[in-house]
Amino acid sequence: QLHLVESGGGLVQPGDSLRLSCVVSGSMMNFYAIGWFRQAPGKEREEVSCISSIDGSIDVADSVKGRFTSSRDNAKSMGYLQMNNLKPEDTAVYYCHASGFRGQGTEVTVSA
Repeated sequence: QLHLVESGGGLVQPGDSLRLSCVVSGSMMNFYAIGWFRQAPGKEREEVSCISSIDGSIDVADSVKGRFTSSRDNAKSMGYLQMNNLKPEDTAVYYCHASGFRGQGTEVTVSA
């Protein structure tokens, strides 16, 4: 069983950057792809990025392509979501997930 804990959210202005972190425990992180999804009020859940456990390849949703990217540090059991040029429509609770488990989420609010 995996345990994931996100951090790094907050209130930022449009155009700002944030880096979300995800601590993974309970098993060797290098076995798992690490994904990030977001959930905004009244909207469907949206997968924004995922980084492979095999070759480190990264998938990014079209809605955030060129602004968001994932990374991972297996030695530290950490996953990251770098978010640049944030927009109000990025406002949501962001979750990391792996192997069917997810964290409690971290809230990101983008507002002037």
